Amino acid sequence: MKKPLFLIAACSVACAAHAQSSVTLYGIVDAGFRYVSNAGGKSQYALAGGNESASRFGLTGAEDLGGGYKAIFTLENGFTTNTGALQGGLMFGRQAFVGMSTPYGTLTLGRQYLTLSGYLGQYASGTDWAARGAGWGYHPAGLDDVDGTERANNAIKFASARYRGFQVGGTYSLGGVAGNTTQNEMISAGVDYDGGPFKASAAYLFVKNPNYALFGNNATSSATGNNMSASPVFSGYATAASQQVIGAGASYVFGKFTVGGIWTNTRFNDLGGTVVTGVTTPASQRGKSVTFNTGELNLKYRLTPSLQLGVAYEYTRASSYLGLSGASYQQWNIGADYALSKRTDLYLIGLRETAGGFDSTGQRAVAALTFATPSKSDAQAGALVGIRHLF
Repeated sequence: MKKPLFLIAACSVACAAHAQSSVTLYGIVDAGFRYVSNAGGKSQYALAGGNESASRFGLTGAEDLGGGYKAIFTLENGFTTNTGALQGGLMFGRQAFVGMSTPYGTLTLGRQYLTLSGYLGQYASGTDWAARGAGWGYHPAGLDDVDGTERANNAIKFASARYRGFQVGGTYSLGGVAGNTTQNEMISAGVDYDGGPFKASAAYLFVKNPNYALFGNNATSSATGNNMSASPVFSGYATAASQQVIGAGASYVFGKFTVGGIWTNTRFNDLGGTVVTGVTTPASQRGKSVTFNTGELNLKYRLTPSLQLGVAYEYTRASSYLGLSGASYQQWNIGADYALSKRTDLYLIGLRETAGGFDSTGQRAVAALTFATPSKSDAQAGALVGIRHLF
């Protein structure tokens, strides 16, 4: 009888340990049709994936270590629905981190979202319901990183436990450059309050060499996203030695309505301080700074348990450059989402942007929906319709 009892005891211990650990497979598959007007002077139509949400799959897990402590990890892959291509050619281009959850907070290491986007993104329509997968609803060129498109490599991140609704957090991303750990570094911090129907946050971000760190796409970057040359909104400021973002947002739920707002101040400092091939800063502007102020108001309405409607207005104003009036961008986002089930929904999104003044290239500003081909004029519109499934 001793042997069977030993086996039963061993099985009991193993089963108990297994019960305290979990690994979850999750994901989103999104596809539909896109239309954008005046993309380089022509209308564009496309069957595309990742319109309302970027398509992805991931693994997240936790092991209970006792006493309120857990070992945690997340590995998340982004892919293109239509072709199956990996996001940026990376196996886990969205997130890849491991860490500890404790009664005092959570500490994680790896490729992660910055604290600013984590705290402020919830108040922006472009990261909630307005074409967040395509990025068209983001603030111009994603310049304030509220959207979280630019993750941080080599990142150390901490978020405290909540106390009376408050949480504080911070992220430090090492630059990853041999012999110079502070080159391309990123520092972000913030405070978040969740008081039930009322929520509010404030956050800060500082980046060295933003063209390579925050918006870079090379092996020595802190992030792997789109470099600043992708948009005339800020391509002329790619030589900035540093970037600073401060912002605040809030939302309130009353009945079927949710009203939200966000403001950010983005500053590109010491123009000419970073060498960028193909970008020359005029001598008269070297060492100077350029500032963007962005404000957004948005409203969601739950018409029925299955149907949500949304509308948002965004306004961005840049300071003067080369003695010219700075660019201004105004954008309207509207959308509808209909849930067929808890996991599957249909969406319809419309967007329109207008521009004025002079942009970072010293030319008349053109409308440029984020991640879309810039317009040849001061106006551009886009529309997306599709289906999304979560698992």
